[in-house]
Parts: sequence; C-alpha cells; structure tokens
Amino acid sequence: MAVNRDKPDRWKADISQSVDLFNDWFMTFAPNTFRETRLQTTKAVKNTLKATDNLTNVRPEVLRRNPGVLPTLRMSTCPPLARDRLIGLAHVPKSMVERMERQEKLPVRLTGAELNSELCKIGAIIEKLADRDILTWLDTGKVPTKAAIHRGATIIADRLCGTAADPIIRNAQESRQLKRIGEWLCSRGYRHVPPGSGVKFDEMLPGTFGFRLNVPVKLEVGAEKKVNVPVDAVIMRKTAKAGDFPLLVEAKSAGDFANVNKRRKEEAKKVEQLRRTYGENAEYVLFLCGYFDSGYLGYEAAEGIDWVWEHRIDDFADFGL
Repeated sequence: MAVNRDKPDRWKADISQSVDLFNDWFMTFAPNTFRETRLQTTKAVKNTLKATDNLTNVRPEVLRRNPGVLPTLRMSTCPPLARDRLIGLAHVPKSMVERMERQEKLPVRLTGAELNSELCKIGAIIEKLADRDILTWLDTGKVPTKAAIHRGATIIADRLCGTAADPIIRNAQESRQLKRIGEWLCSRGYRHVPPGSGVKFDEMLPGTFGFRLNVPVKLEVGAEKKVNVPVDAVIMRKTAKAGDFPLLVEAKSAGDFANVNKRRKEEAKKVEQLRRTYGENAEYVLFLCGYFDSGYLGYEAAEGIDWVWEHRIDDFADFGL
C-alpha cells in the first residue's frame, strides 16, 4: 500500500511546503534552543575551569575524575583543536581520546602509571596552547575576576556550541516531531507506552505506541546473531491481531538539501535489514520535515520506502492508524 511514494505529481508542492514549515520553526524556536544550550554549556565550561585551576593545571587526576571535559579543553586553545589534531600533537592513543570524549570514560586496558603518562601529555598540550586572548589571566599571573572567567567561559561555550550546532538543532527538531506524532496518535485514542516499561516492539498491545525502541535485525542473510537498531516511533494499530507487525516510523528533518542525499542510504539499509529479518510485512515509513528534494524522494521510493510529510500529518491515517 503506497501513500506518497507513488504520487510524484505532488512532490514539488510538498517539498515547498515542507521547506517553509522547517524555516518557520527554525526562525521561531532555533535561537531559543541554541541559547539555552549555550547557557548550560557555559556552566559546564566554568566547572572545567574551576577543576583545572582556571586552566593553569590540567592534572591527570582531573582528567581521571572528569574524562568528558576533553572537548571543552580542546576549545580553550588557540587555535581550537580538532580531536585528531590533539591526538597527533600529544602522541596519545586515538581509542583513549575517543572513549573519553564519546563515552566520558577512561580506557579499560590503560591504567596506572601508563595512563597517567598519557594524560600528562594531553595536559601539557592544552596548557601550552591555551588561548591567552580569552583566558587573559594566564599571562598576568593574577587571580582572575568572576567577570573574566565568565567572559572566557562564554567564548569557549560558543565554540563548543558552534561545532555542535547542527546536532543541537536536529535533536530539538526530532523531539518536536515525536511530540507531534504522539499528540496525533493520542487524539485518536492511542496510548503511549512510556520508556522503561520493558515492553518489546513486537509485544505491544493494539492501540499503543512507543518512542525510541530497539528492533533486533540480522545484518546478513542466514545470520543467527541479531543486533538492535533504534527506531524513533513504533505504533501497533488498533486493528492489530496477534503476530501482526507494528508500523515503524523514522523522524527525519533537514535544514538543507545537501546532507539528505548523503543520509538516504541509511534508511535503505535499515529497511533491507528489517525485511531480511521479518519478511515483506515489515513496515517502515519516514516522517519528513524540511529540505527533502525529488532526488531523495525518488531514491527512497525506488527502495519501497514511503513517507508522511509533517505538514500533512493526517496521511498517517492512510497507513491504517
């Protein structure tokens, strides 16, 4: 059953409306979202400055207690350091730095004096390249004022948020999209299954839905082992019978046309894995808002993937909801 993928005559108008909807949201809500994140980030930067004696002593014990501060330290240098640049300058293991930044954890196999040695290398690079134009007290040797610390922390926070601007906006938009789906479903008598309830995607009762659930899939044909793939929304129709597959929905937003065509293969791969595991009955649709052009839509349609535009959310009813 096709809802939008088999109607290319409507695509052009839908693309225009979708772009307008995203732009309206961005202009209204994105500045506040970014500003709130910057305030939170500024507080975190101040905590890092305090822990490192205002970046005068980046000790191994500080990094041991707070392995997740590395991104802040990288943005406090002149020039700000990319992760790989820090790894190269300090001659430290890439796996160690990636684990500290992405998981906020210390390496498992590197311990004791050996770990201290690697952390000292990182600290030495940060202290040597610390940006003295924003951390003005480093050259004077005086105790910095609260105003100076706040000014420096704000600039570092801006750098951090600048590198993460797209994810910040994307996460805010995804949360908004899921909220819209939830409101639409609840208005039609569906019940939300809250996180942590322990209900698996294929054990949901008719007329229920959940967000960000894992669905096990086989990566290869004939494979026994399965891996979990995250799905934004899982909806069990009111008319579902025992053994019926729920509708899986992926919330997608984009602020420009360039990136969507880089990401389109992700959905095709996920659908392939779902069908390999659960057969052709596996239903997977996209919930789109933003810049999705005809090239993207045509690719997804060719893969048998359908979608619902956020500006025409009632199309969900055509999927039997």
